[in-house]
Amino acid sequence: MDNAAADIHSSPLPTAQTLSRRNHIVYQLWRFVALNVRFVTMIFKGNH
Repeated sequence: MDNAAADIHSSPLPTAQTLSRRNHIVYQLWRFVALNVRFVTMIFKGNH
């Protein structure tokens, strides 16, 4: 168990810019739309 705790403590923390992006609603909306467009294009390209 000590090994897991050491791994958690040595993991990198997010930067201020990363935290800002995670909390920015317009950025999250854009990412959501982009992800859905990628899914739809994969579905339409599929051979089914």
